[in-house]
Amino acid sequence: MISVTEAKNIILNNLPERTTRVLPLYQAAGLVTSAEVIAGTDIPGFPQSSMDGYALKFEDKDVPLEISGVMAAGTTTALHIKNRQASRIFTGAPLPEGADTVVMQEKITVENHQLIINDENLSLGLNVRPKGSEVKQGAVAMTAGTVLSPAAIGFLAGIGKDQVEVYRPPVVAIILTGNELQNPGNGLAFGQVYEANSYQLRAALEKTGVKEIHIFRAEDDPEMLQQILEQALAISDMVLLNGGVSVGDYDFVTRAAEQCGIEEKFHKIKQKPGKPLFFGIKGEKLVFGLPGNPSSSLTCFYEYVLPAVEQLSGLKNSIQQLRAVATHDYTKPTGLTHFLKAFYEEGKVTPLHAQESYRLHSFAHANCFLVLPEESTGCKKDDSVEIHLLPV
Repeated sequence: MISVTEAKNIILNNLPERTTRVLPLYQAAGLVTSAEVIAGTDIPGFPQSSMDGYALKFEDKDVPLEISGVMAAGTTTALHIKNRQASRIFTGAPLPEGADTVVMQEKITVENHQLIINDENLSLGLNVRPKGSEVKQGAVAMTAGTVLSPAAIGFLAGIGKDQVEVYRPPVVAIILTGNELQNPGNGLAFGQVYEANSYQLRAALEKTGVKEIHIFRAEDDPEMLQQILEQALAISDMVLLNGGVSVGDYDFVTRAAEQCGIEEKFHKIKQKPGKPLFFGIKGEKLVFGLPGNPSSSLTCFYEYVLPAVEQLSGLKNSIQQLRAVATHDYTKPTGLTHFLKAFYEEGKVTPLHAQESYRLHSFAHANCFLVLPEESTGCKKDDSVEIHLLPV
């Protein structure tokens, strides 16, 4: 067995180079830009009103003004105002030629068909969006490494971009092993358990921007598992095998991996839960053998798989490492790093009940792991301990 630190370093050192692709903007939410985005034009492309009101020459603000013409958003005809004239204007409309300021419609009166300005705070250029004030033609509108949030998507659309170059998230295959698995929604026969791993792993992967996820089922048969593993490798960048990584008579994952030409990098880590974790590679494809117990599987996903997915996708590691004050004693033997399901709030961390590897109830309420290293014998109340905050 190897240590947690050794296992994480081995995975990091065996990650392939990131790849990129150009996607339509509507498909790029949550992904990361892999190149600078350069503005193709000034935005806005003309001086633009930011208010409903009247456009005028600032020098004429203290005299009655003749109202001449209307400028609405979307107009394609230019308008010119002369000295002592003002034009009715609406939000988003281009300023008439000659105008440099917009007064809000609430701060004027009209007397004898003339405009009187009642705004002592009116200043030159007020309520006007200058040409190129959002972004100028040829400027870097967005740097590489930017996460495409809804606002970022809207910004790119607003400067005329309909596609963007991004880091390509891995295509992931999930292989479920075990004759005992039953789909949720069906009744349980004797000896069956509900299959939860594909649901939780798919949900966790989708939160990272992974869009292509393939689910396979394999019975406890070595030849069938090998065939399915070969299929999964052919269509994916990363394979997550669930179950069958221990040393029982029906644990066929390591044998199937060897038959498929997967190079084992490690098998078994000094940790609890998730000691039998397997990691191997085939060319640039990554293979993780996760424990079948749902709590162990998800723990290993967060600690080992998620950082690899985020690295390949250009994302920063979403697992935050902090120090917190323990609210309770917890005792453990030396030899294994323990990842305890826990709840963190206001600088304090509480280990939760039901730490067994098959139990997800406490995991559903956890927001962090309380991490006790392999040489530790546990922690005392009020000790400073390491925690790993989980993504929300």
